[in-house]
Amino acid sequence: MRVLAVIGAVAAFALAALRAFAGDYEDGVRFRESKDFARALTSFGKAAAQGNAAAQALLGLMYAEGEGVTRDYVRALSWYEKAAVLGNAVAQYNLGLMYAGGQGVARDFRLAALWHEKAALQGYAQGQSYLGYMYYNGQGVAQNYQQALHWCAAAAAQGNAPAQYNLGLMYAKGQGVTQDQRLAASWYMKAAVQGNAIAQYSLGLMYANGDGIPHDHRLAVSWYEKAAAQGFVLAQNNLALMYDNGDGVTRDARLAVLWYEKAAAQGDEIAQYNLGLMYAKGQGVAKNYPEAHKWWSLAEANGDRSARKNRQTVEKLMTPEQIAESQRKVSAWISARGQPAR
Repeated sequence: MRVLAVIGAVAAFALAALRAFAGDYEDGVRFRESKDFARALTSFGKAAAQGNAAAQALLGLMYAEGEGVTRDYVRALSWYEKAAVLGNAVAQYNLGLMYAGGQGVARDFRLAALWHEKAALQGYAQGQSYLGYMYYNGQGVAQNYQQALHWCAAAAAQGNAPAQYNLGLMYAKGQGVTQDQRLAASWYMKAAVQGNAIAQYSLGLMYANGDGIPHDHRLAVSWYEKAAAQGFVLAQNNLALMYDNGDGVTRDARLAVLWYEKAAAQGDEIAQYNLGLMYAKGQGVAKNYPEAHKWWSLAEANGDRSARKNRQTVEKLMTPEQIAESQRKVSAWISARGQPAR
């Protein structure tokens, strides 16, 4: 009876500890959701000290994001590792990201792939998606389109937008699967409606070219607009071209300039070249040879050979002072961005 009494006492103690363990974690979640990061850290810390992997994973996230603390990738890595070893799939995925990005640790794609695989094998969609990406690009693993297709398909089936885009890309290019533009468009659409910018751009491109879906400039413009609004530079340039040429939309040189400017500011050499043309011709903007010279100079610096001839031509219409000022602006633009090309 004494033995049973002792066992009962131990069981009661363990149950009380388990309730406190869960309570601290739940408190931490509630505090974090209300942006009370200091109390969230305290609660998660208590649960993490008792071996709660979910709390450890969230502590890692808070240190990685600088929530209530100074951002500290080393401490984030430490907490992710503790949770990952205990089998927490989210921590395994985040640990893989840190190895891939070299955050808090030396970059190591092999270890990144290892941890993403652990998360993927537990069915974690983001881990599956990233592992598929690594197989596609041969990062940390031998390039293998069949494996890339397998993991992207697994994640895509769970609604993961990046995986849906990558699956569409593989169908579009016939990598690891028979080329099928119709299926490519279908997967791009699934990702695009979730707001994936590159999928929106790719879908716009397919509508513009009539690949796998009916040719429709109006729908191409619609999808370009969605991607461009998110800052996707290729979509911004293509949208500018649509306004410039009046494809799928009423021709509007002013809006063409607006979108060329956004893409050019990101270093897109095609947009820079076209923006130079708009300034040289006075289309959608007041004619301005120094501005044309500036944008053609930048396009040339980014590798656009045709911009050089235009720059040399417009210099004949400029004063030496204007040329010098344009060159100063070009140097300042390049210096501010660290490099000429995007």
